[in-house]
Amino acid sequence: MAKRDYYEILGVQRNASEADIKKSFRRLAMKYHPDRNPGDKEAEAKFKEIKLAYDVLSDPKKRSAYDQFGHAGVEGTGDFGGFGGAAEGFAGAASFSDIFGDVFGDIFGARTGGRRSQRGADLRYDLSLTLEEAVAGKEVKLRIPTLVDCQFCNGSGAKAGTKPRTCPTCGGHGQVRIQQGFFAIQQTCPECRGTGLLIDEPCPHCRGRGRVQQEKTLSVKIPAGVDTGDRIRLAGEGEPGEHGGLPGDLYVQIQVLEHPIFTREGADLYCQVPIGFVTAALGGELDVPTLDGKVVLKIPPGTQTGRLFRIRGKGIKPVRATTPGDLICRVVIETPVNLTEHQKDLLRQFEASLQEGGSHHNPQSHSWLDGVKNFFERMGL
Repeated sequence: MAKRDYYEILGVQRNASEADIKKSFRRLAMKYHPDRNPGDKEAEAKFKEIKLAYDVLSDPKKRSAYDQFGHAGVEGTGDFGGFGGAAEGFAGAASFSDIFGDVFGDIFGARTGGRRSQRGADLRYDLSLTLEEAVAGKEVKLRIPTLVDCQFCNGSGAKAGTKPRTCPTCGGHGQVRIQQGFFAIQQTCPECRGTGLLIDEPCPHCRGRGRVQQEKTLSVKIPAGVDTGDRIRLAGEGEPGEHGGLPGDLYVQIQVLEHPIFTREGADLYCQVPIGFVTAALGGELDVPTLDGKVVLKIPPGTQTGRLFRIRGKGIKPVRATTPGDLICRVVIETPVNLTEHQKDLLRQFEASLQEGGSHHNPQSHSWLDGVKNFFERMGL
């Protein structure tokens, strides 16, 4: 009987990558494995065929020979006799967990007979700045808590003069494999909690942890223009790794405090400028503060409350910008309070003189009153 093409058996093209071949094999093997199909001779035969094809195509030398010479190129290399020699034994010789063990290795990480190196945790430091500090930038000193190896046990966690022993449950691997029917999973060893070692006499100084907490001082340069929510990454300044692992990173999170005068929105600054009734009516000039001094703001006659005045280039230059924003001043007309009787009389006289001018002096007020009058008429009021 003609032998089927190995690529056809696995359902892949002849130029398939190693990853594609492995992926296809896993899918088919899970479907036809004898553990999942007990007593099904057809599924067992199908699985043997799949495994044979994978044994050849997953080996670069065998695959090359197969591509050049077909089945003749791989006969006698052990893939036939070794695979099918004992009919009874294929399911036992290649268990479901053996075939898919590399899947769990990818998930849980490889170990080489000892404790696995582990990257240190990232740390976060919240830094509060005034608006002036955020705009100008500054260099700050940060005191950061960190973990270092205990000097009394040299990081082993065992009391001086003793040493940890290999965990008998996992054999020092830190993980155990649990078989559940046809499926196998790997879990952290409950005895050593993934370390691969047991400490009979813990170090009294670090209580068996192998590390103690200290503080370190870092000098951090805050760039000009930072804003709330910006984050500065300091590579390698987080917690140190375990068992030779790389340290984590430190992230400095910026929080800009509220300012009594200015509000920031991106590159622009906003401020509220109260002006007197007379200045609003007659116009005038007043000094307006900026972050680098003061400027003169000209108020034209007849200015209404809420009017915005833009002062170019007096805002903030963000970290990733080339030009600064603007300062936007919102005018608020302040109503006089605590008037004397004489001042009240003057205002009444002033109001009477305005009435003589009709809507000429208060166009918005008269327009609004006319609108209200028309509304009431339509409502029949």
